[in-house]
Amino acid sequence: MPKQTWSAVKSAASKLSQKELLGLIGELYRLSSQNKAFLHARFADQSIAMDEFKTIVSECLNPDVSRDRPLQVAKAKKAVADFCKAVADPITHADLMVFFLEQGNAFTLEYGDIDAGFYSALVAMARHAAEVICSLPIGLQEPFMERLGEVVRSSSGIGWGYHDDLADIYAAAFPDRR
Repeated sequence: MPKQTWSAVKSAASKLSQKELLGLIGELYRLSSQNKAFLHARFADQSIAMDEFKTIVSECLNPDVSRDRPLQVAKAKKAVADFCKAVADPITHADLMVFFLEQGNAFTLEYGDIDAGFYSALVAMARHAAEVICSLPIGLQEPFMERLGEVVRSSSGIGWGYHDDLADIYAAAFPDRR
């Protein structure tokens, strides 16, 4: 059986009229909430989409434990990745990535040490956030450096090497900010 490829889909889609393409996008929109969120982030009001993705991250990394809500690190990481695919704006990427760190850090400060996997996910996001922040024009980096610096400062004393890793990432990315 031949394998389905993007080339075949692209070839067929290129033959569609604008009306047919809009109809197809409408069908994809209605097909799943993930498609809806992607299309809203790409084409609708970006600030509303950012708020929606921040809500997902917050609910996943700083859940209401009194209502028996679990940590959902993978879902939070996916939300960040999906937003970054939909929106080609590194400023909003930096904002959402730092927000991810703020929420995860707030949860561990409130409830104590979690586990190595949780901290590995936060450290990986910190590394990526630092890269994105450094890619911004110098004049736009400051607010994100300050927020990331606050995460580093407040993580002092948290186990699993988390604080040390964050401090190393921050020092390497912003050597003049020690």
